[in-house]
Amino acid sequence: MQILSTNNVNGDFVSMKLTNPKHMAGLSGSNQKREPVVSSFADMFNNALNEVNDLEAKSKNLAVQMAIDPDSVDIHTVQIAAEEAESAVLFTKAIFDRVVRAYKEITNLR
Repeated sequence: MQILSTNNVNGDFVSMKLTNPKHMAGLSGSNQKREPVVSSFADMFNNALNEVNDLEAKSKNLAVQMAIDPDSVDIHTVQIAAEEAESAVLFTKAIFDRVVRAYKEITNLR
């Protein structure tokens, strides 16, 4: 067991030795993509809906490009974009249904 010196201890904080940088990549890595801070729940909700809309638009654009010029787009790319968009819409619908159900339960409590 290693005894810590007073230089390693500052109140309740203990400095830790980093043996593998991948273990704490989310904490100190600048290469990690950080989520932007939103100011309200409405902003977060609107951003999420815009991302779902962007996935739908990307899927539609790839399908149109596939119909116009089949050699310019790989069929796998079109299928993956379509499945991503469909999954996003299904998750969004599920969340919306849960929010509506929760709202109805809250209004019925009165």
